[in-house]
Amino acid sequence: MSNSLLTKKALAAALKNRMSTTPLSKITVKHLVERCGLNRQTFYYHFQDIYELLGWIYQTEAVDTIAGYRSYDTWPQGLLKIFKYIETNRSFCLNTLHSLAHEHLDAYLFAVTNRLIMGVVQELSCNKQVSDEDKKFMADFYTLAFTGLVIQWMREGMVTEPELIIERLTRLMEGNFERALQRYEESRL
Repeated sequence: MSNSLLTKKALAAALKNRMSTTPLSKITVKHLVERCGLNRQTFYYHFQDIYELLGWIYQTEAVDTIAGYRSYDTWPQGLLKIFKYIETNRSFCLNTLHSLAHEHLDAYLFAVTNRLIMGVVQELSCNKQVSDEDKKFMADFYTLAFTGLVIQWMREGMVTEPELIIERLTRLMEGNFERALQRYEESRL
């Protein structure tokens, strides 16, 4: 592992650790570099600010880990991994949600979910005459519905088991992707 990646991971660990007890708005670069034994310049060599570090954490720890779940058969497991990441990193994610940086959590959820759902849409539409615009609209719609579901689950205290949510969602969604794509194709003819 490169020194640069080790430094980024150390800063990420310091931020996550600090966020377990301190609101994000009260955390400074000084807190992080002191914990890592680094100087401020080293932090700024890697990140523009704490918010960029926050985005990097979500990207590397969560977004990249579900890349293999972008098919019709695996999308529920990908969505479950998102829930499990949030559960495992509860204080970090809730702190982000309740801070001025909540857009980083929103962006993480949208990015990870949209890639997953777009993979499903692309797979199911491969033999259909559906415009890219319609595919994007469909993926964005389902992405926003799912991210809203996750945010609400977090705001309500993350009480419901993620497996139950995924089971309900799978039941709700069964066949909807195919029917929607069929209707888009029929509207073009």
